Amino acid sequence: MSHNVDEIRQIVRRVVLRTLQGAGGIEPGGSETSHRAIVTAEEMGRVEPGTKIEVPTEALVTPLAHQVAMERGITLAPASAAPSETRPASAQGYVVAIGCDHGGFEMKEDLKAYLEELGYRSLDCGTHSTEAVDYPDFAFAVARQVADRAAFRGIIIDGAGIGSCITANKVPGVRAAMCYDQATAINSREHNDSNVLTLGAGLIGPNLARQIVKTWLKTDFGGGRHARRVDKIVNIEQRYLKSR
Repeated sequence: MSHNVDEIRQIVRRVVLRTLQGAGGIEPGGSETSHRAIVTAEEMGRVEPGTKIEVPTEALVTPLAHQVAMERGITLAPASAAPSETRPASAQGYVVAIGCDHGGFEMKEDLKAYLEELGYRSLDCGTHSTEAVDYPDFAFAVARQVADRAAFRGIIIDGAGIGSCITANKVPGVRAAMCYDQATAINSREHNDSNVLTLGAGLIGPNLARQIVKTWLKTDFGGGRHARRVDKIVNIEQRYLKSR
């Protein structure tokens, strides 16, 4: 049984789609075009050699398209993300608001110095000693800097990290995540686009705290299906605000 060129292309396309679906590229029940754009080798063949093109983060690039791009010297770069998803190419000059209660003071001071080592500018929202204070005051101070876009991200430290996380999440525009290892730091950024990190100084040591902070700051938001879910979180927040 013979096929013309167009029929062969359609067959190959269906095979590629099934392969990608099996690898998790397309969600079960999705159509060929309902979830993601597909970059094909044919399209790469129409691009001028040596060109740099932006590809949407959720797009699927076929293996043959990658090969053609490499052979033609074409650079495939992620498309520019929305402001809330963007991580700076260089940390230089980006402000990270940081705050704590009395239980997190020593860790905050250590992380301030570490942020400077990484190239960020820290905005210290207090507290400034080990004298007993109330964590909601300082969690709110950090969250407000992030919500007002005075800071790129925010970090809050208290004894367990839970209370500050609850407080920060009361501020519209803030998605705070309490992280206790590098895996949760990655997940909170890739899946939830978190912009505030809370840490429990009574639960983790200074070295692990540094690892979590570095991982959290350097991990990009995953976009794609995660973007749809984060949008739903934002919509819940907006619906509640409008109903008041």
